[in-house]
Amino acid sequence: MDLIKQAEIYCKSYKHRFTEPRKRVLEAIVKQKAPLTAYDILRLLSIAKDTKPPTIYRAIDFWLKHGFIHRVESMNCYIACNFNHKHKGTQIIICEKCGMTKETCVDDKRISAEISEKESFLVHSWSMEIRGICSKCV
Repeated sequence: MDLIKQAEIYCKSYKHRFTEPRKRVLEAIVKQKAPLTAYDILRLLSIAKDTKPPTIYRAIDFWLKHGFIHRVESMNCYIACNFNHKHKGTQIIICEKCGMTKETCVDDKRISAEISEKESFLVHSWSMEIRGICSKCV
């Protein structure tokens, strides 16, 4: 099932509104297959309709909060979640040559448990960005 349909079902299940701006923002992020800044999203969406920055930011915040998108902190941009929003941690790989950016998934339970044990710290969520060179650029 595609991410847009999952989002619609999620919103109905949890009594959230699946508004047109929320749908359009998520569609823009999913369709681009590349990280987008809020201004990239605004530029893409204002072609179709008169869309204001606060509307975009509210939709981005909603999808971030509910795990459908992730923020790439070092690039100040957003990517779609590839792993059904059921993980505490986010690992994002970034190619230093071509800029390819995507989410990957390692055993976040092991990482959380190790941090909790070593640091006496209860982990709720975390984000990791890993830079290197992708197989296409090697």
